[in-house]
Amino acid sequence: MVKNTIATAQDASGIALKLLEFMAEDGNHLWQFMELAGLSPGDLKHLAASLDFQAGLLDHVLANESLLLAFAANQGLNPAAVVQARARLPGYSP
Repeated sequence: MVKNTIATAQDASGIALKLLEFMAEDGNHLWQFMELAGLSPGDLKHLAASLDFQAGLLDHVLANESLLLAFAANQGLNPAAVVQARARLPGYSP
């Protein structure tokens, strides 16, 4: 079943944390994100719960269509639900 809507910031946060796990499974995606963001592995522990960090993670996946599609398929999400998740977190500008 494909999930099509993200109703709350809590739902959006859950999507972002699942994205972090998904990226960590591959490793290359996570390292690329960390390099672009100037983060160390230790930073991830402290930042993972931050809504601003989660928003940046979703921004990253939305800028990489192949990663977005792979993540959405892995999670049973409509890719548009990832866009909705981003809209529920701080700093969203359509």
